Amino acid sequence: MKVNLKENERIDDLEYKGLKIIQNTKGFCFGMDSILLSGYAKNIKKNAHVIDLGTGTGIISILLSKKTNAKKIIGIDIQEDVCDMAKRSVILNNLEDNIEIINEDIKEINKKFEKASFDVVVTNPPYKKINSGVINDNKAKLISRHEITANLEEFIKQSSYLLKQNGEMYIVHRPDRLVDIISILRKYSLEPKQMQIVYPRKDKEPNLILIKAVKNAKPFLRVDKPLYVYDNEGKYTEDILKIYEK
Repeated sequence: MKVNLKENERIDDLEYKGLKIIQNTKGFCFGMDSILLSGYAKNIKKNAHVIDLGTGTGIISILLSKKTNAKKIIGIDIQEDVCDMAKRSVILNNLEDNIEIINEDIKEINKKFEKASFDVVVTNPPYKKINSGVINDNKAKLISRHEITANLEEFIKQSSYLLKQNGEMYIVHRPDRLVDIISILRKYSLEPKQMQIVYPRKDKEPNLILIKAVKNAKPFLRVDKPLYVYDNEGKYTEDILKIYEK
């Protein structure tokens, strides 16, 4: 399907089942974290109703549409121009029957959806607190990286509101926020059940964590083996190639 591109936009090949995505070279482009989260959430149940909070370019929703047998995936983002780009990416991939992109503030999500209306929440929220890190002048990058429009607790609170009993939440974040994440998850009755720590290489410190939490589940956390992105030669490891199904 042909779509119109706007200034500074390009179409990138996702190298997975023919999927493509529109990105703005001046804005925030997806990273490895989104790829990893889509792989971590690939075993969600058939016919699940999924919501992607802070969908951005729509990368996670688009990948999950082919990695899973989800019935419906809804992507939510507060940025109008980013949502427009994500909608065109959905059209580009002929996924209009599977994915819906909605421009909405997640803090107002209770006005849009009823409580306990989703089986799965996936989210790649901003990692940095407002008063930390380098502040980017680019608005799209600023919102994507810093908790400007919604913080970690608001993402988790709304996830709990949206999830059915035993519904699943998948989140990717930074290791330095791990204590905050687990504390807030439990505050909103989301029990961490599975976690994987991601390292750029074996000789580097971890830079990402993947967590699966379940609504109102009993305590028990399984920690998966570490995931290394690159080998000593700078090539993708076998585990990463499996995520790409190569």
